[in-house]
Amino acid sequence: MPLSIIPAGRSNSFLESLLEAAVTGAEEKQSLDTVVLDVSALNESLDAYVVCVGRTDRQVRAIADEVERLVELAGCGKPLRVEGLSAGEWVALDYGDVIVHVFDELARDYYDLEHLWSTAPATRRSVQR
Repeated sequence: MPLSIIPAGRSNSFLESLLEAAVTGAEEKQSLDTVVLDVSALNESLDAYVVCVGRTDRQVRAIADEVERLVELAGCGKPLRVEGLSAGEWVALDYGDVIVHVFDELARDYYDLEHLWSTAPATRRSVQR
């Protein structure tokens, strides 16, 4: 199912492939409450955030690993930077135009990125917590 967060009139198959691979990777490892936030109109240097939740530190790392694997398989390359993988509370995968955030439940609630970017269009893809 293609994501519909790309602004009208702006076709970017690379971005669409990256987002689809990231969301699929998260869902394949049973992430909770996966959301894609289109921040392109609010941030000049970034198009989207993918935000999802893992129940345990082990699941957070597994989700991040699967996202990284599928994004690379989709031909979108490796992340420019990965932060937080060893702790497993919040992993950030930076792909330049897209940042994937994989939180545990406490960190997701604390940082509340959806509230911070509340004016950004959001596309939800998986079950709620």
